[in-house]
Amino acid sequence: MQARAVNTISNPSQTAGTATYPRLRSVSADSLVVAILSPFLALTSRSLQRFLLAIVILDIPIQFGTYLFYRPLDAARGALKGLSISATTLALAALYTSWVVQALARRTPSERSSPHFNLPLLVYLAFTALSVLVAGDQTLSLFEVYLLLEACLIYFYVANNVRTRQDVLFVVSLLLGGCLFESLVITVMKFTVTASTTWDFPIHIIAEGLGDTGRMRIGGTIGVPNVAGAYLSVMLAFAAGILFGDLGKAYKWLASAVLGLGGVALIFTFSRGAWIALVLAMVVLCFVQWRQRGISLKRPIAIFVVIALLYLPLHGVISERLFGNDQGSAQSRIPLNKLAFRMIADNPVLGVGANNFTSAMDQYATSEFRHEWLWAVHNKYLLILAETGIGGLLAYVAFLLSILRKGWQCWKLGDSVLSPLALGLVAAIAGHMVHQGVDLFRDRPLQQLLLLVAGLLAAMYKICAADQRRIPLSSKV
Repeated sequence: MQARAVNTISNPSQTAGTATYPRLRSVSADSLVVAILSPFLALTSRSLQRFLLAIVILDIPIQFGTYLFYRPLDAARGALKGLSISATTLALAALYTSWVVQALARRTPSERSSPHFNLPLLVYLAFTALSVLVAGDQTLSLFEVYLLLEACLIYFYVANNVRTRQDVLFVVSLLLGGCLFESLVITVMKFTVTASTTWDFPIHIIAEGLGDTGRMRIGGTIGVPNVAGAYLSVMLAFAAGILFGDLGKAYKWLASAVLGLGGVALIFTFSRGAWIALVLAMVVLCFVQWRQRGISLKRPIAIFVVIALLYLPLHGVISERLFGNDQGSAQSRIPLNKLAFRMIADNPVLGVGANNFTSAMDQYATSEFRHEWLWAVHNKYLLILAETGIGGLLAYVAFLLSILRKGWQCWKLGDSVLSPLALGLVAAIAGHMVHQGVDLFRDRPLQQLLLLVAGLLAAMYKICAADQRRIPLSSKV
């Protein structure tokens, strides 16, 4: 009887131990699952998403990255020099992972909105990818396809994930802040470095000419003075558009600082195409504001007074750059255009392959080009036509026109905050389209800036249109 009692008493402890073990194992499994999913859950944080988007925006002027499979000989002739891996690449990977996680977390179809697509942009990307099949150097082509795909991902993300006015203002503040930083770098370099100074990545200078006619062109962190000038011309026109809106004093003061310091930095790039693009953009912006809204001429006059004040102290070097001897810079573009037309005549459908202009031009450079400067053609439209064919060019032009149309529609909606921003971007893109007629802009900064502001225009139009639908008919009347 005693033995049985002992056995009866010991059985409960054994049962408790047996029950505890599965519970401990369950807790361990849950902890492992949480540990695995924690990085993905962190990506759904709104603060982290904004931080990653800030990296993408600020990396446009800062250019923090490198090139894999670097091709120096091709780079020396104007080809895209390698596979671009940058801070933008890593930030985009995290942003899209976050987007996918959030989409999967939405349980009902009503919570999911259909994504926005830009058909001409997708067609342009398709023609660029298709041209790889006919490229003589397919590795060079893949460099171009990859960079264009990355820029398209920026457009797609911004167009679909900038959903509120606060999101728009966040992007605007970062664009202005990045431009102010780049302008400060260029201005400081102008007065602190000489043409003999050696600057490694990411800051560059270019010395042109000798003696009294020489000048030092500053590219800042972007590197190439013409690209830096194009970046500044787009951003200055955008900053001018902010002055016409009701964004508050803080944004207007920031935009004014960008106009003042950025105008000085633009002069120091000595990019004639960028100067002309900015003047055209300002004319479009002020004329449309005056004709459509009947605004006072005080702001347009103030803007042109600022431009004049920037011109007067440097009128000598500006006039020399515009009307003086450019050492054959403009003349050298004519033979390159002839080469482009020869390539187009032989390859009208798919071109010679994306990023393959420089590798194919030796086949077309006959003896008459022996003493000419052989480089990638300085005309974005001819470059696309020669490399991707007529379909690629038509899709690219259709994409640019679709951006202008979307921005114009946003302007016509009459929103006191977003409409002037849209008009500023429309004017900036119109000026840049003219600038593309004299330069190629195949590197990362301008491609990503153009696609980012295009996505921002699509997002702003969607926000304005949604607000218009919510306004009662009686209020509209």
